[in-house]
Amino acid sequence: MNSIVTSAAVKKRTNLSLDTNLLQEAKSLGINLSQSAETGIAEAIKQRKQALWLRNNAEAITSSNEFINQNGLPLAQYRSF
Repeated sequence: MNSIVTSAAVKKRTNLSLDTNLLQEAKSLGINLSQSAETGIAEAIKQRKQALWLRNNAEAITSSNEFINQNGLPLAQYRSF
């Protein structure tokens, strides 16, 4: 799976509004705000895409699970574990 954040990514300046205390603490700890924000946004995108995929495929997943519950795994007889 490709990473959303890459070292060759084109960067664009943007403005963010952050909690003042959070910002001060991050700066005092030497945290790179841009990298941290980018990492957090990439994770939020990943989670949202996963949630959307699950929602868009819920009917197929439910149908597949019902089939397996009623009929067992299609190739179970060939399993060696």
